[in-house]
Amino acid sequence: MGALGFCSSISRPCLIKSMATQKPGTSKLAATRKGSVVFPVGEPGPQASNNGASPPVKLLSNVEKLRLLTKAEKAGLLSAAEKFGLSLSTVERLGLLSKAEELGVLSAATDPGTPGALLSLSLVFLVLGPACVYVVPEENALEIALQAVVASVCVFGGSAAFAASNFVSNLQRSS
Repeated sequence: MGALGFCSSISRPCLIKSMATQKPGTSKLAATRKGSVVFPVGEPGPQASNNGASPPVKLLSNVEKLRLLTKAEKAGLLSAAEKFGLSLSTVERLGLLSKAEELGVLSAATDPGTPGALLSLSLVFLVLGPACVYVVPEENALEIALQAVVASVCVFGGSAAFAASNFVSNLQRSS
């Protein structure tokens, strides 16, 4: 009814029960000597516990705690968006929320690595702008224009990435 095999990593003989000899409804785990357990082929082994992981980010709860919609209303952002033709019905008609979900924007807002990645991106941009000005010579108007455009884009992009990093970090903070 059983076969002689080797248990765990200490290479000692033990009895392994065959799957074919088990009755229906019995446990699929076969206990052996000294508390070692054998998991049959194709069955999942012991699952690692998720004790060290941080709890999931509750994005909407944090938006409510930060009172972001109230602040946006007081700043006039909602009426300004409506003047530009961006109302809730427009968002729904264009499918912007589903598109944001497809692109991973909503899941990135809950990912703990996003603020650090955005901060790193902002530092790259803020170093790249002055580096371009330093490296590109100033021999003609085209090169000077290139310096100005690259520096402007890098300063704007770096500042936006830094602000987004701070914003996402505040959204993820669970206090």
